[in-house]
Amino acid sequence: MSLTLTRRAAITAAVSIWGCNALPLALAQDRTMQSWKLATSRRTGIHDIAPAPDGGVWFSAQASGHLGWFDPKTGRTELVALGAGSSPHGVIQGPDKAAWLTDGGQNAIVRVGWPDQKVQVFPLPVGTPYANLNTAAFDGDGDLWFTGQSGFVGKLAVKTGQVSVNESPRGRGPYGICATPAGDVWWCSLAGSFIARIDRRTGDSSIVEPPTPKQGARRVWSDSQGRIWVSEWNSGNLSMHDPEAKTWRTWRLPGDKPRAYAVYVDERDGVWVSEWSSNAMFSFDSGSEKFERYPLPRDSANVRQILGRRGEVWLPESGTEHVTVIRTA
Repeated sequence: MSLTLTRRAAITAAVSIWGCNALPLALAQDRTMQSWKLATSRRTGIHDIAPAPDGGVWFSAQASGHLGWFDPKTGRTELVALGAGSSPHGVIQGPDKAAWLTDGGQNAIVRVGWPDQKVQVFPLPVGTPYANLNTAAFDGDGDLWFTGQSGFVGKLAVKTGQVSVNESPRGRGPYGICATPAGDVWWCSLAGSFIARIDRRTGDSSIVEPPTPKQGARRVWSDSQGRIWVSEWNSGNLSMHDPEAKTWRTWRLPGDKPRAYAVYVDERDGVWVSEWSSNAMFSFDSGSEKFERYPLPRDSANVRQILGRRGEVWLPESGTEHVTVIRTA
């Protein structure tokens, strides 16, 4: 069942049903938003989210130590235990169609095969301090790169299972990470307020300074042209670096004291940003340089990651234990 509303009604008439499909709400530009309450007996601490290959979506259950799987067709949720002390942060789909997680609790990378749900744990090298593992991305060779907020950038060579770790330039702060269509890997430092490109041969990182000082670069994402989009937590800016032209563009999000947490670029190069101060999502059209605001239907949604697949932008509401999708097709 669906519900078509005027835009004003749509952004205020939030509907959420425990374990069942919420009614889709009509948004601007023929888009709809739909939400579900996670049907679990415990608080998961949902953090990041990623589309699964079977039409469901995975999420990192940071509080309970699981990989979560949610089925939008039925509202069903499954939890896969990751190991003693697990506290996963990031989750992405690998080239092998498995779920790959950064697990701060185990100081390890975790792979969960799908649909067999086989769990493999790849610990950081012996003697590595607590890395506070954050997020991961696969490069053009199929190897996994990851960040650790305590001051580390690392690599898991998937064919051998070998994990290596480098200390990051300027110490603590590595946060978001992404790969470009060419297979290059970029990451950003929240505490250091910069972005960096990884030399995939040596593991070293080269810093690129954004134009706004102390902006708090939190997450990064590449568009189809290899340009790096940055959500700036401290400044409330959305910025874009063009590595080929060596240029920057910067746009401040609308509103009073915006806080830009996550950024994602969809298959049509539409840019999406989660903004915490006004509890909203924003889309950004780089052609018109205009933002479109989509208020979230529950207070303090706290969307920490954005990922999607064709026609769908998925959001984990860490503050409300909901999952939400914006359909753009």
